[in-house]
Amino acid sequence: MSQHAVAPVAGADLPTIPLRELAPWALFFGLLGLLALFFISADQGAVSIPSGTLIHEWVHDGRHLLGYPCH
Repeated sequence: MSQHAVAPVAGADLPTIPLRELAPWALFFGLLGLLALFFISADQGAVSIPSGTLIHEWVHDGRHLLGYPCH
């Protein structure tokens, strides 16, 4: 089971991405993830633009799968 299915390509160079170009995207997606986590875990309709429990009901089953209590 130590045979390789594909031979490595000689001279294949992976491009590097400078941290200066990667940091804004990492920050953006990190904040977007935190916002999504807030709406899934803690919101329960308190600050949602559609009033009531609309967002809560959209993510209801996901809350249970993630282990958050709903009721």
